[in-house]
Amino acid sequence: MNLLSFEWAAILYLIAAVCFILALKGLSSPKTARRGNLIGAFGAFVALVTVFLSMRIDNLPWILLTIAIGSAIAAPVSRRVQMTQMPQLVALFNGVGGGAAALVAFLELSHSESPWSALAIAFTIMVGAVSFAGSCITFAKLQELMTTRPVTFPGQPVVMVVVVLGAIAAGAALVLTGQVWAAIVLLGLGLVAGVMLVLPVGGADVPIVISLLNAFTGLTVAASGLVLGNVLLLVAGTLVGASGTILTRAMASAMGRSVGGIIFGAFRGGSTAGSTVQSDRPVRSATPEDVAILLGYAEKVIVVPGYGLAVAQAQHTMAELATALEAKGIEVSFAIHPVAGRMPGHMNVLLAEANVPTESLKEMDEINPEFKTCDVALVVGANDVVNPAAKTTPGSPIYGMPILDVEAARQVVFLKRSMRPGFAGIENELLYEPQTTLLFGDAKDSLTKVLSAVKAL
Repeated sequence: MNLLSFEWAAILYLIAAVCFILALKGLSSPKTARRGNLIGAFGAFVALVTVFLSMRIDNLPWILLTIAIGSAIAAPVSRRVQMTQMPQLVALFNGVGGGAAALVAFLELSHSESPWSALAIAFTIMVGAVSFAGSCITFAKLQELMTTRPVTFPGQPVVMVVVVLGAIAAGAALVLTGQVWAAIVLLGLGLVAGVMLVLPVGGADVPIVISLLNAFTGLTVAASGLVLGNVLLLVAGTLVGASGTILTRAMASAMGRSVGGIIFGAFRGGSTAGSTVQSDRPVRSATPEDVAILLGYAEKVIVVPGYGLAVAQAQHTMAELATALEAKGIEVSFAIHPVAGRMPGHMNVLLAEANVPTESLKEMDEINPEFKTCDVALVVGANDVVNPAAKTTPGSPIYGMPILDVEAARQVVFLKRSMRPGFAGIENELLYEPQTTLLFGDAKDSLTKVLSAVKAL
């Protein structure tokens, strides 16, 4: 017996859809991101409850058991994950979504009543499998369970073309015959295609591929809506697919590259890759006390946070240092590069966690003109996003990528563990310029010492 009528179910689905739209709107700004996330979660809750109350559901105990098991796993994992591991978590969640859509479509094959529904099933199986397998590879790369370098082999483009053509043939066979064997072949080829898609991607390009795969998952969810006749799935999937596509293009643009160049760049040597090469060229280093003097007698300081800040969990210490400098009448701003860290908004979330005022966070286009009037640019754990090679070295993996104009500051201080290059695997010539000073060590430990010295001035 259904506890909700069709009309009430439609109204509740509409409310859930509106919540998803408002959630995306809220996530567009750090000020409203938390509220947007809560609105989206509420929308998902409304949608789930509506399904249970408006439909006759078989095997309810098994369904509730799987929900309980999934919640018992997901809740503690999400709470304990570090900010530096958030991209890996996003990759896993994304992969699970794509895989679930593919399995649902596979099971719905026996209920297909027309070539159009069979076409939607074939699309969902293929793209969902690509998203699942590709997300697993991105997780392995980010977690360093495998090399972060592009993985290529002779004849790889040919193999990719054969896999795609085979998937098209299997999809056509599924639409024409509706046979299970065609769905199994399509699922297998989709998994292979997902692996082949991500293997050639390396280094800093991986987060962009996560965004692309997220768009793929959205498309599979939308196609699932067609398969199941569920309008809410269609709306939600379309929103995810559209937003994921926009985000992918924005991230690629922030790196000055095309999406095609990111995916297939390794075949022509254009993909970024990690490196362990360290230079032995002399640099000017300093003590925490020296850096404190530079900061304490400045009028304007711009902090450039990067992945190293997240790794060291030094955001709270950095926020304390900024507060101490502002107490001395020094203007402090934070320069946020679109691809700093491992995912869009990584630095915004990290600094918001440390209660850094949103007004102090300035995007690249806004902050770049201010570097020429800046006394000290404090770079904490960033490298490629401030590397002048992006402007001066054609052929460099990052050439053409918009960067923060740190080199225009009167003094530049880098907090680094070592002289190891960033993800692009190239040296940063700014490290050897006369206005640059390096403070070696763990970022949290270094900032703690600098903070103590600043307070003692």
